[in-house]
Amino acid sequence: MEEKLAGKDYLFIGSMLFGLFFGAGNLIFPIHMGQEAGAAISQANFGFLITAVGFPFLGIIALGISQSNGVFELASRVNRIYAYIFTILLYLVIGPFFALPRLATTSFEIGISPFLSHELQAPLLALFSILFFGTAWFLSRKPTKLLDYIGKFLNPLFLVLLGIILVIAFTHPLGKVSQAEIGKAYQALHLTVTQG
Repeated sequence: MEEKLAGKDYLFIGSMLFGLFFGAGNLIFPIHMGQEAGAAISQANFGFLITAVGFPFLGIIALGISQSNGVFELASRVNRIYAYIFTILLYLVIGPFFALPRLATTSFEIGISPFLSHELQAPLLALFSILFFGTAWFLSRKPTKLLDYIGKFLNPLFLVLLGIILVIAFTHPLGKVSQAEIGKAYQALHLTVTQG
């Protein structure tokens, strides 16, 4: 018999999913992208929303509609060998090859590094990484507690802090978006959109 979820349970699950999918790149990259895009920010935002929000959301929808128990089972519908290759490569990319190394580094670079001398950077980054991943390991030992840790506590705190940053950004802007300089990577796109 299926257990019916209350409204607050949906809220906590949604909060947990947001917290799991919203990484450092989702916070740092849009700011950098916005600076580079300048007046072409609308087109850049549209592309970012498709790739950073739309594709992951489509992945969740695909898992839900297919009623698969995970990525491997979903990929097995193509072919079992494909499922092994795809799943292994996927976990290597989101794990040791790409995402994991930058987790501690990004937090350290933004929160601690600006306040340290150059000589202290390397040893303190090593210590910070050990503490960071040790804490992550400790919290992830009980997967059933992820909803509590992320959905009920960490993500709501993060959203409050992010909201404060957004309010400050909108109430004290650095200048007008329409007058912002467009970076070289976005100039051709901006010309195509404005002339076409």
